Amino acid sequence: MSITLDDVLGLEALEAKLRAILPEKYRDSYDEVVPVSMGSAGLKYDADGRVAWNEMWATFCDLAMAGGPPHRGTLLQPATLTDVNANPEAHNRVIEEIQRGISLVTKLPMIPASRISTGNSCWVGMQCTTAGMAGWLVRAIVMENILARHEGRILYLPGGPDFRIGKEIKNVITAVAKTCHYWMGHMPPEQQAAIDSIIAAGSIDSELLEPACADSVTGSPVEYRQVIEEVSRQITRRTGRACFPNRYAGWIGVDCPDVRTAIWLMRAMIVENVLARREETVLFLPINPDFRSEGRIIRLIQTFERVHHLHSVKKFE
Repeated sequence: MSITLDDVLGLEALEAKLRAILPEKYRDSYDEVVPVSMGSAGLKYDADGRVAWNEMWATFCDLAMAGGPPHRGTLLQPATLTDVNANPEAHNRVIEEIQRGISLVTKLPMIPASRISTGNSCWVGMQCTTAGMAGWLVRAIVMENILARHEGRILYLPGGPDFRIGKEIKNVITAVAKTCHYWMGHMPPEQQAAIDSIIAAGSIDSELLEPACADSVTGSPVEYRQVIEEVSRQITRRTGRACFPNRYAGWIGVDCPDVRTAIWLMRAMIVENVLARREETVLFLPINPDFRSEGRIIRLIQTFERVHHLHSVKKFE
């Protein structure tokens, strides 16, 4: 394989972006992180019999963003509005427990359910200190295989009436505790400010490409299917990678030869403002019927083709 100057410069620029968003402890060692889990912390309870979320962790395993193991092996998404409306009391109990847990472990304010719009009732809202923090947490938490999104400084996390305290509720709280720990404890103020400036200055070419929610998929089935088919066809044609279009609504899977390749491509897509995550050797990229407008579908395909090529360059360094 012949490597051009543009290849070398492109790879250097990509890895500089990654270093810019990684906590200080990973700046020069992210390639050495091993994607092996530490094991799950058991639940602890206070004198009132409630889970003592703030007493469960003394440390955390490496961020998936840095190459560590994702907190979950499969994606955790919010319930649908239909599910919430079918069991509103159970859903409210789940939301209250997630809010209580996140408040205990982060000391950040939660958004009262009464202030969450009907269309967002499947989500739990947390007030971040800046839009940059919220945007960084979205990227970090999704790489832990828990869906998240943000609007300005408000971070939204999944909820649902069927979430169990030792499973899905714990997953959400743990992922927030882990990622906030790295943001607050391992990122100096000047780095946080730089990330905030980058996210606040977003444009059509730099906006974060995100997956469609379930309601968007069912509301625009023809457009969604067209985007899935186009992305799948183009990725396979341009890179030779097999695609899995139907494992999750809002995502397309791309087969990778090994875990390390999936991790590298995931991080590369994230720093190019395309939300990404992985399950073992499968890289997942976002799909949304809105990608048909403003050239977003072309941007997604071309970005993956470019980072896939740069990964080949890195192997031959």
